Amino acid sequence: MFGYIRIQKSELLVREYEAYKSVYCGLCRQMGRDYSRLSRFILSYDCTFYAIFLMSLRRSCTGFERKCCRFNPLKRCTYCSAEDDALSKAAALSVILAYYKTLDDIADSGFFKRTAYRIVKPIFARWRKKAARRYPELDKIAADMTAAQQLAEKDSNCPLDKAADPSATMLSSVLALEAESESKKRIYSQIGYGLGRFIYLVDAADDLEKDIKNGNFNPFVGINDRNNVIKNNLSQALAMTFDAYNLLDLVGFKGIIDNVITKGLPTVQNEILTKIST
Repeated sequence: MFGYIRIQKSELLVREYEAYKSVYCGLCRQMGRDYSRLSRFILSYDCTFYAIFLMSLRRSCTGFERKCCRFNPLKRCTYCSAEDDALSKAAALSVILAYYKTLDDIADSGFFKRTAYRIVKPIFARWRKKAARRYPELDKIAADMTAAQQLAEKDSNCPLDKAADPSATMLSSVLALEAESESKKRIYSQIGYGLGRFIYLVDAADDLEKDIKNGNFNPFVGINDRNNVIKNNLSQALAMTFDAYNLLDLVGFKGIIDNVITKGLPTVQNEILTKIST
């Protein structure tokens, strides 16, 4: 994941923002416990949202505690704890996706960046192997996504929908794992598909100028009326996510998730659209 699933801080209540930070810090601590201190550097907003979503569905948050920050011992942080494996699962997804993202970066980067990625690859591979032992279903989903994405991007004329499908399917499958019934599975899958499609497309739009310069694959290259196409596709992905999300009955962290979907994601979209239009 790429850090696009963000809150709109100014629109959150103070207690909601403090709760969000506590999950972020709780996930940071969990990654350090499960993998290593270095793994905390790949902590993302996206997997923080995944942890919040899991705890909200399962109602598994058991409270908050104040302890010293793992990075700055002079600072005290509030950590969220869960009665289940929500934080461990989010930590596993973080390192699994980081590993497969590294494989993609090695394939797409120039000599110097490719060399740097190859240096860190064994570290990520070790974390991913440990995470895969505990959550093999997450690793298989990510591996399948990577293979499908690489196959799609071999075609320089790959249609937009086909290019975005692997990422969308990946997140759809990840969220569907949490479903207790077929009806919930359809809802979770739709939310994940919309979010995954949005993340892929917004990342492609964000990297468009760089990809054109470097000659890398980008689904928006060669499209007429590009800005409107980007805007319409991002809006459709958000609408898909929002329509499915409205079918959920969440309790814990609902205000935070509402904020992300109705304010945070549209803000990210507007930032990217402003960037590409200037």
